[in-house]
Amino acid sequence: MTSRHSHKVASAALALLALTLTFTAQQPAHAAASRIRLGSASDVSRPSWNGPAFTMNGAGAVVPASMTRAIDDIRGGSGSIDVVVLAGSAPTSGSQTPECDTVMGLTGVNSCTTWTLTAANDGNNSQVNADVRNAEFVYFAGGDQCRYAAWKGTALEASVESVVAKGGGSGGGSAGHHVNSPIVYDACNGSVTSAEALANPYDRYISFTTGMFDWPNYGGVINDSHFVTRDRMGRTMAFVARAIKDGLTTGGAAWGVGVEEGGGSLFIDRDGMATQYGKDSYVVLGDHQPEQAVDRKPLTYSGYKIWRLTPGSTFDFKNRPTCGYYLRSVTNGVADANLHNGTPITNCSGQSGSAVAESEPNDTRDTADDATALPSPGSVTGSMKSTTDRDYFKVSLGSGQTASVNCTVPAVYDADLYWLDSTGSTLARSVNNGAGVGEALGFTRTAAGAGTYYIEVEAYSGSGASAYTCTMTKS
Repeated sequence: MTSRHSHKVASAALALLALTLTFTAQQPAHAAASRIRLGSASDVSRPSWNGPAFTMNGAGAVVPASMTRAIDDIRGGSGSIDVVVLAGSAPTSGSQTPECDTVMGLTGVNSCTTWTLTAANDGNNSQVNADVRNAEFVYFAGGDQCRYAAWKGTALEASVESVVAKGGGSGGGSAGHHVNSPIVYDACNGSVTSAEALANPYDRYISFTTGMFDWPNYGGVINDSHFVTRDRMGRTMAFVARAIKDGLTTGGAAWGVGVEEGGGSLFIDRDGMATQYGKDSYVVLGDHQPEQAVDRKPLTYSGYKIWRLTPGSTFDFKNRPTCGYYLRSVTNGVADANLHNGTPITNCSGQSGSAVAESEPNDTRDTADDATALPSPGSVTGSMKSTTDRDYFKVSLGSGQTASVNCTVPAVYDADLYWLDSTGSTLARSVNNGAGVGEALGFTRTAAGAGTYYIEVEAYSGSGASAYTCTMTKS
């Protein structure tokens, strides 16, 4: 005879088994990494390539114009390349290879292989890494950048880096754009809105991955995507402030690069020159410590420098400009109006290549760097290498000419600005207090004929290798 107790035990066991089977049915096993190759079954073999080249897209899709530019740059106008697309999940409908479908329609492509990797350890898959190392361009599809960040430290990270190192390229859209910057907003805790980020720059949804990909000429950058459509300027401002406050960049500055969706793509060549395609992009510079960036308090940051890049315009990431930007601020979590448009406070026309970099020793008027041939506007650059450093630049003014000098000073030191006559007497000065605070002055020559003058930049406190830039405009 079966006791009532044994009936209860049996019933509980059956219930537990049913629950277990239900849970198992709802939690499918991890899918294996999948591979779909289009085009030639054999990889191209060539001793050298002409990149690197990069495409940073505002949405997940390949942008044919910028991708064609990358392909042509890498192959040097002849031959063909192999492309690998990395995805964290397969499309839920339509083609399983949407990026490769586009790529295979472009000139100069030998093959395009799509790998769908759904687990972090897929980054150590030997066939994945063989395909990547044999490719000349790696494209990260849209999706979830947290999955891509999980490949940090796997063999796949080094494999992608090897493609760039041999003169190939890398790029991506949406999540794939995010992972191609040295500071990755990884969204591993969830996606943050601009309102949330400005209200608290340490919101729990804000998390970063660093130390993954650090491409040439692209240092200190945090990428963002779907930029205008999804109103992400505010959160990029918060990301930049966080990067500076937390020391995620060097030199006391950080840069945000936001690309709009709908065909927006920023192409970057091997010399760091970026060209905008399709829709607009924005470069956001923070070059000083935030006035307030602490947990559970709204952000305050004055004077973000913002460049709007319209289709066809360029931006030099190797020699980053000191002109052409407009200014916007955030006060107690509230950003200025009209974040996506502004009148540049400095004019860059004629300034390309118009700069004089200091050459030490230039610590006296007798050893001053000669900037007399500098056109207007033009720039002089240097750094305060010690707490007693002084840099001199020789300039000239004609009768009735006015010179306006505006200096951007990095956050690692406080520097003062002086305008001296030929004997070394001070005619004008700017001595604003505080590390990272800019300096500006103006002077008009009233005497007849031309005269020789000197710009002196003097360390007041602190020092470092970060560069100041003084832009001089003559009128």
